[in-house]
Amino acid sequence: MNPFSDMNSSIPFTLTNKHGDILNGNVHRALEAIAPPILIVCHGFKGFKDWGNFPYICDFYAKLGITVVRFNFSLNGIGDDPMTFTELEKFGRNTFSRELDDLGELIDSVREGNIVPENADRNKIALLGHSRGGGIVILKAATDKRIRAVVSWSSVASFDRWGENLKRDWRKRGVLHVTNTRTKQRMPLNVSLLEDVEKNAGSLDILAAAEKIRIPFLIVHGEQDVSVPVEEARQIFKRANPDYATLTLIPNADHTFGASQPFTGSTDALESALNKSSLWLHQVLH
Repeated sequence: MNPFSDMNSSIPFTLTNKHGDILNGNVHRALEAIAPPILIVCHGFKGFKDWGNFPYICDFYAKLGITVVRFNFSLNGIGDDPMTFTELEKFGRNTFSRELDDLGELIDSVREGNIVPENADRNKIALLGHSRGGGIVILKAATDKRIRAVVSWSSVASFDRWGENLKRDWRKRGVLHVTNTRTKQRMPLNVSLLEDVEKNAGSLDILAAAEKIRIPFLIVHGEQDVSVPVEEARQIFKRANPDYATLTLIPNADHTFGASQPFTGSTDALESALNKSSLWLHQVLH
């Protein structure tokens, strides 16, 4: 049976990466579209593919004629329970470089036609990343010639977000714990994350990557974002090539454009971000 025969369904998939870890994801088929482009959606820090508005976002774009892929990074801490962080040991081992590897392997699978419908146009792949995921897609778009367009939502401008005193204590202890304000879990970050930033400073430089992007690049940010200040969006736009980059600020919008987990419905800010992004995607991908 063709898993894409139900036009209204989101089809799950599983990939095993080169490290032997699992990437779980879902594909949202474009409705009544001929050769639809493909949009890969990347979650951020302490995020996951089923968080809050992510399924809604993917359904939104699928209804507009885009095949959409959402997935969990392999070490994001989500296991068999799709809504709960049950694999904190993996969460602790995650690094930015591992997430770039995961995204690269997912793009490989999309290009090979393994996880998308036959009618999807595998030569038209766009990326959309939120928060930390925004930084990841900016880095990937700067180096991967298979990407045709990139959208960052509430993106960080730098992965190095720790003061020197905290770093010193982190190195001494070997682990830094952060609190998930939603679940109250103390989530570990191994010192390997800090070492990744320091050893790979060049390849993980988001602003330098933004400068290199030579494909359509949309930067979307809420003006009332307190988690990642809007100034970071302005920094990214300032470094980006003006021939390719567009900055869109959403008034009265926070880091998640008003969405929460569990999802309780859309908001004016989210609809504004979705509509502005969809119009832009239609212009650059069709």
